[in-house]
Amino acid sequence: MTATATEPAPEPPEAPAPPKKGGRDRYLDLLRAVALVRVVVFHLFGWAWLTVLFPSMGVMFALAGSLMARSLARPAWGVIRGRMRRLLPPMWAFSLCVVPVMFALSWKPVRGEGIWWFIKLGCYIFPVGSPPYPWENGSEGGFLEQSWADQAAGPLWYIRAYLWFVLASPLLLKAFRKLPWATLLAPVALTAVIGTGVVTIPGATGEAVGDFAVFGACWILGFAHNDGLLKKIPRYISVSSAAIMMAFGLWWASGHLTEEGWNLDEIPLAQATWSLGFCVILLQYAPSWQKLPGRLAAWDSLVTLANNRAVTIYLWHNLLFMGTSLIIDQLWSVPWVGDHLGTYIDASGNVLMLILIWPLIGMAILLFGWVEDVAAKRRPRLWPNGTSGKAAVATAKV
Repeated sequence: MTATATEPAPEPPEAPAPPKKGGRDRYLDLLRAVALVRVVVFHLFGWAWLTVLFPSMGVMFALAGSLMARSLARPAWGVIRGRMRRLLPPMWAFSLCVVPVMFALSWKPVRGEGIWWFIKLGCYIFPVGSPPYPWENGSEGGFLEQSWADQAAGPLWYIRAYLWFVLASPLLLKAFRKLPWATLLAPVALTAVIGTGVVTIPGATGEAVGDFAVFGACWILGFAHNDGLLKKIPRYISVSSAAIMMAFGLWWASGHLTEEGWNLDEIPLAQATWSLGFCVILLQYAPSWQKLPGRLAAWDSLVTLANNRAVTIYLWHNLLFMGTSLIIDQLWSVPWVGDHLGTYIDASGNVLMLILIWPLIGMAILLFGWVEDVAAKRRPRLWPNGTSGKAAVATAKV
């Protein structure tokens, strides 16, 4: 995206009223819902260009950073405790379902790693590091693919990174308000050091520090959005600076392509700079919506549901893709279908998975989503899409 304006854009004569104090900004809610859908689609099709089209993880961290800064108007320890209370129980529910299956399918890590493994297992309870899991689990030709544990545990890196940011936010926010630009750009500089191999940090610690560096600028950008700093900068300066940063990200990526091509998830410095520039533009032009306007209003209930169940959707979607594969495999045993439509089933496998994943996610919301309500000290709800018979009301909480 390029900037063509040479003067700051004038304010519209009737700017949308900001959300009431403590209310939801539906523009931010919409961005989070789009980010979740993009994550699901990417994990199915693996299209590298999606990481360029919409850098979901950077957007999600920027939104979370903005909400965290708003919450830190209250005492810091209470905010941190509240965030952990809302984040960890959904992960515990996920772990209680997944980890016993790993053991049931003959995972015996203690033999190879000794007592240290029990300490690492604690990351399923408090994920400051990467939780352990077997690269292969089960038997060839079994009910589940042998790589199922690796796929199921894939999203847990986000929970770890989010927890790190939550714990660091009081200090990061103080640093940002004293030295905003240095604090904002420090994670990019750190990515340039450790994300390019100049300095190597091995193991799970390196992964955690790397994720913290890559998405740290987006999180801190959320602080700038909450504090109104972006609105104080002329748009032609912020947008042109963002465009330059994004151009650098693409240039760097072009010279460091991996086997996955333009997948920015595999190119840390490109991911950091592209995501930061992209989020600057999204938040610079951010309206403040109490309600979704125009045709977007038709999606209000789904946006509300996605925001109320964001952690559940993110944690379970990868595992549920394997469920779609099992369902599609059963089509071959249906009379007439397997004999006459087998070719079409093979050719449209991913499309069928994309169709099937949404009702399966809906089932996960019904079965496990209520944990998010309990964690937030709310009355458990099966399908919190904001509708109450007469009207749609946005009730999502973070």
